[in-house]
Amino acid sequence: MSGDWAEVVHRTDKRGRRRVVRMVYEVVAFQALRDQLKCKEIWVVGADKWRNPDEDLPQDFAERREENYRELRKPLDAADFVDELREQMTTELTLLNDRMPRLSWLDIAERKSGAIRLTPAEAQPEPKNLRRIKGEVQRRWGILPLIDMLKEAVLRTGCLDAVTSVSGGGSLSAEVLAERLMLVIYAYGTNTGIKAVASGGHGHTEDELRYVRRRYLTPETARQIAIEIANAAFAARSTELWGQGSTAVASDSTHVRAYDQNLFAEWHSRYGGRGVLIYWHVEKKSLAIHSQLINCTASEVAARVEGAMRHGTAMDVEANYTDSHGQSEIGFGITRLLNFDLLPRIKRINKVKLYRPMAGEPDAYPQLTPALTRPIRWELIAQQYDQMIKYVTAIRTRTASTEAILRRFTPNASHPTYAAMLEAGRAQKTIFVARYLRLRDLQREIEEGLNVMESSNGANSVIAYGKVGEIASNRRDEQEVFVLCLRILQSALVFVNTLMLQDILGEPEWADLLTPADRRGLTPLFWSHVRPYGEVKLNMTSRLPLRTS
Repeated sequence: MSGDWAEVVHRTDKRGRRRVVRMVYEVVAFQALRDQLKCKEIWVVGADKWRNPDEDLPQDFAERREENYRELRKPLDAADFVDELREQMTTELTLLNDRMPRLSWLDIAERKSGAIRLTPAEAQPEPKNLRRIKGEVQRRWGILPLIDMLKEAVLRTGCLDAVTSVSGGGSLSAEVLAERLMLVIYAYGTNTGIKAVASGGHGHTEDELRYVRRRYLTPETARQIAIEIANAAFAARSTELWGQGSTAVASDSTHVRAYDQNLFAEWHSRYGGRGVLIYWHVEKKSLAIHSQLINCTASEVAARVEGAMRHGTAMDVEANYTDSHGQSEIGFGITRLLNFDLLPRIKRINKVKLYRPMAGEPDAYPQLTPALTRPIRWELIAQQYDQMIKYVTAIRTRTASTEAILRRFTPNASHPTYAAMLEAGRAQKTIFVARYLRLRDLQREIEEGLNVMESSNGANSVIAYGKVGEIASNRRDEQEVFVLCLRILQSALVFVNTLMLQDILGEPEWADLLTPADRRGLTPLFWSHVRPYGEVKLNMTSRLPLRTS
């Protein structure tokens, strides 16, 4: 029992004897139980989520050791891994140290506020012609109801075919089922609800729409629809206009208010108020490739890894932009072993410390000395290397949820593999920070990626306008369907906007108008020509006149 609690738990009675205050003792016991359960130092026999953490790991790891290492593209010998990581650290710190005198935006010196002082990058030229291009979109196609954008995406991608093909030989035809599915997706994605959408001019009743929701629109189905639209958007992109496909995504959480009676809802100190979090992964051209519903205390490291590895789209994720609160030393360690780069924007970079790659070299990197701290404990990484690979293999093969596996790696755990993963994360973070301080282009790249994330959040607030953006249902599956339908609507918007822009910019007079700044700022995520609200009318015979397909 900690010293802070000892004074409260014990009291002295009238006879001078030391007594335990039962109620306080029980509170302390439950707090200790909570902390130990969180990091799985204590587990529940016969449970799933809270089971023995050894059961989360692959049981055949030893038999398939070489295969597991090969899948992760990691050397079998721990010494080779350590040498590679140490060499990268040495290279990046040497480059930063040698170029420090020529880096006008960076100053490293002894000061109380922190050794590192980084001047923000200069603002890049403003795109001058994007407003004209968006105006041309509105002139050609007018103000479009959001339901028409969804309809066009559905008809062009065939994303509902897999659902409508299983409707059977009953009275519900594939065409009618597709219409009702679109209306239900619209009702959930805009958060207006089925009752409001059923009053529109489309001939489908509220009971019919509710039946389709229960029978056909499961979270798994909605997720697959979103993936198919995303893949269609990737395939439709013109490389001349959008360039080669990116391998980087931005990720962040969005707080959504939920009813207090919902057990899944929790108070969030940063956003304020009770609710849940939606964790998004959005690629550089504003297309959401993954979304997940998590509670306010869930691990962002687990959510980030889950989205980067299991998004299900055709994209190959190799880098992940995230905000300052989304980065941690354990996150750097996990992503290093999973072979994708964590690229955060670190808000308090003045307080960051760079670790030394070698002990016994106090005079190395003289330009960086005020920001340097102790050497990395390479022997700890080498000792636990096989166990680290085992945990990462569990994440890759999904023997348990990413969050359950990473629950062992919390500050409450005294696990030796956790300590080794922290050391690997500190080494990787040092490599990243050294590159980040040295390269202006990397700073701008991360900033641009996070700006895409902010724009995506803005679009979500416009699309999900119903009920003041508050989730009305207390059921977990209903909340998941809301998140996935919101993602479907945003993906449909991006897909159709991509085709519209390619129609316009495929004409020489418009293509010649684009400056380098315009090309840099061009995005298919805009909604000035879209009307998400109003009466819902669904006419399957009318189509948008688009040349590209």
